[in-house]
Amino acid sequence: MNSRYNQSTSLIKLAKTVLTNKHVIHQLTVRESTGKYKGSIIGLGWSLFHPILMLSVYTFVFSVIFKSRWGEASNQSQFDYAIIMFVGIIIHGILSDVLNKASTLITSNVNYVKKVVFPLEILPIISLGSALFHACISLAVLLIAYALVNHSLHLTVFLLPIILMPFMLLVLGLAWIISSLGVFIKDTSQTVSIITLVMLFLAPVFYSAEVVPEAYRFLLNMNPLTFIIEQSRNVIIFGQYPNWSGLLMYSLSGSAIFWLGYAWFQKTKKGFADVI
Repeated sequence: MNSRYNQSTSLIKLAKTVLTNKHVIHQLTVRESTGKYKGSIIGLGWSLFHPILMLSVYTFVFSVIFKSRWGEASNQSQFDYAIIMFVGIIIHGILSDVLNKASTLITSNVNYVKKVVFPLEILPIISLGSALFHACISLAVLLIAYALVNHSLHLTVFLLPIILMPFMLLVLGLAWIISSLGVFIKDTSQTVSIITLVMLFLAPVFYSAEVVPEAYRFLLNMNPLTFIIEQSRNVIIFGQYPNWSGLLMYSLSGSAIFWLGYAWFQKTKKGFADVI
């Protein structure tokens, strides 16, 4: 049976699909991660050069020119603000890369919809894999820079994958929903790009949540980026353990959105071929 008409919403079925197509997922993830550098002189080196350049620019502009400080602390070096901010930019980058691509993910792969027996549900997984590849490079640059300046790394940094796991589930669930909506609603792409931009500024990326007036802090708490950004900073920069109870609640919410997104995609994908 053609996989695009299989409407099973079972997570066991999803796991089997991923395992069966693991080589396809790997190959397409590599192709998407490196494809935009094809033909360039530096090639994949751009993925390393870009975060180094951006971290340098952030340090110069925000710390040297604007002399920005994080929160109310006064004993920070010029580098501290830039590296704290860079953590938030990396986390937001994962979400924005996946969701902005998701809106045109199906319409830009018409051959997979109409001509090939292909499990369409793995396309968002491939996008997430590509986003994580670039995020890992940026994170490596951040950790190396932090270690060079502070001459050490906190052991709590090894807890970062535990923090990011529920975030990835949430992003993937949203990607399934958006990729489906993008087929039927043509304004999805523009809407998602605006929402991800708003989420950037309504998260503690460029500022500490502490400086936000109490009356408006609920806006930050509604943003799914806020908790993950703050917990990531805790384990990377401040050497603190995560908020385990908060992480548990986030994991439950992320898992629910993951399943709902997958179920929505499976129930709607049978109509993709009729619309595209």
